[in-house]
Amino acid sequence: MEATRRATFLSFQPPAITEAEIEAVAETLRSGWLTTGPRTAELEARMRDYLEARHVLAVSSCTAALHLSLVALGVGPGDEVITTSITWPATANVIVHCGATPVFADVREDTLNIDPARAAELVTARTKAIVPVDLYGQPADLEELAVLGLPVVEDAAHAAEARYRGRKVGTIADVTCLSLYATKNIAAGEGGLIATDRDDLAETLDDLRVMRRGHGALYDIAVPGYKANLSDVLAAIALVQLDKVEQHAAIRARHVALYDEGIADLDGVEAVGRDARDVHANHLYVVRVTFADRDDVQRALADENIGTSIHFLPVHSLSAYRDRLAPHQPELPVTERAGAEVLSLPLSPAHSDDDVRDAIAALRRVHARLSG
Repeated sequence: MEATRRATFLSFQPPAITEAEIEAVAETLRSGWLTTGPRTAELEARMRDYLEARHVLAVSSCTAALHLSLVALGVGPGDEVITTSITWPATANVIVHCGATPVFADVREDTLNIDPARAAELVTARTKAIVPVDLYGQPADLEELAVLGLPVVEDAAHAAEARYRGRKVGTIADVTCLSLYATKNIAAGEGGLIATDRDDLAETLDDLRVMRRGHGALYDIAVPGYKANLSDVLAAIALVQLDKVEQHAAIRARHVALYDEGIADLDGVEAVGRDARDVHANHLYVVRVTFADRDDVQRALADENIGTSIHFLPVHSLSAYRDRLAPHQPELPVTERAGAEVLSLPLSPAHSDDDVRDAIAALRRVHARLSG
């Protein structure tokens, strides 16, 4: 007989923080470095090694990373940038911040990543770049997108550990942007990273993120930049998390396997697809719910003390974007259908195997009540 309702609430994605992170912050505070300093430099160096990238620059958020990358590529007023609507709004927001217009391409049925064929149909003389998203930890189709001949700014907020066709993310696109947000696989609370193998972009991005060159009173500015640097306090947390990245990846992989087995026989519950040629970062475990209304299922799971989330509501359906689309913006049937079906189940290295089993058992009870 399946277990009854869980006694305590299971948070959707709590950070896996231990005394090691707390002590790293305390040591940083005692060091006298609060803003960008030696720990930030160490994080950049270690992430260069981890990603096998020529350059890594630490910034204040992944949103800042995306924005600065588009600025560095010269995106500005009158330009268009192709991206996906199944993403957090920041991916589109930064395009608007540059004065450009986001143009949303539909996504693949299996992975829900941007469909290169649909993206190709949207290229015009005004298209300046493309911003694919490595959704849920699955790398986008980077080789097929590169054929379009546009600069590629990869939103890899979900994909620090991912590999595309055997290569680490961070070494393939013109620029790759990663997140250190509280729920991410390398979690510092806030923060972002920019990886690139292009020396010219790395120099421009460095000028844009710190606003000045030189030391003390002897400084200069090369461009009117932004305040987007990462503090040593946050870098200290990220360094400890980086030490645990393989351990946490193993936990996530085990939990994904439990979910795959636990939902295999549930009609109308299907995990979003993964490309077996790549290494998935397992940032999120997302299912498409069709046996009942997705929102009803989410509420029923909350009644079972299981926290879930939605990744994502389509950006083009949100108020800020309904009147901002390019004239040739196509319909997005796959995106809109997915936006009504996707549901993210609890996944964190802070969870135990029994926590995941509780989530599966609750989903099975909800399925029995609401299906048919």
